[in-house]
Amino acid sequence: MTLSRLTLHVGLGTFRPIEADSLDEHRMHSEWGCITPETVQEIEACRRAGGRVVAVGTTCVRLLETATDEAGTLHPFNGQTDLFIRPPYRFRAVDALLTNFHLPRTTLLVLVRTFGGDALIGRAYAEAIREEYRFYSYGDAMLVV
Repeated sequence: MTLSRLTLHVGLGTFRPIEADSLDEHRMHSEWGCITPETVQEIEACRRAGGRVVAVGTTCVRLLETATDEAGTLHPFNGQTDLFIRPPYRFRAVDALLTNFHLPRTTLLVLVRTFGGDALIGRAYAEAIREEYRFYSYGDAMLVV
């Protein structure tokens, strides 16, 4: 197992509720991020060895997907991203996601549902509510594979 690091400066827009009637109408905030050439080398070596990329947090997913081209190649990145991951997005960089339980009407929950699918995430949230899991940034977590 290799732990690779990246940087994304999360802004308040990450936690802003979606107020638009349609996801297509929501304007995604922009945040600055950086993925170094060394991090790219670590992740690509992991993939070549048959490993999986497990993103810890939705913000990591967002930055990794921003820096990955259509062919699935990860590139060093240093700049702004305003990527809004929503259906029918096709993931190219991330194989699994460790994240907390996000609040309704947030771009974070949209990303998680896009990654895991409505059925799986719906079941996870139903259990979280039934079992009284803690939501939001300091709550319980789930691994979506």
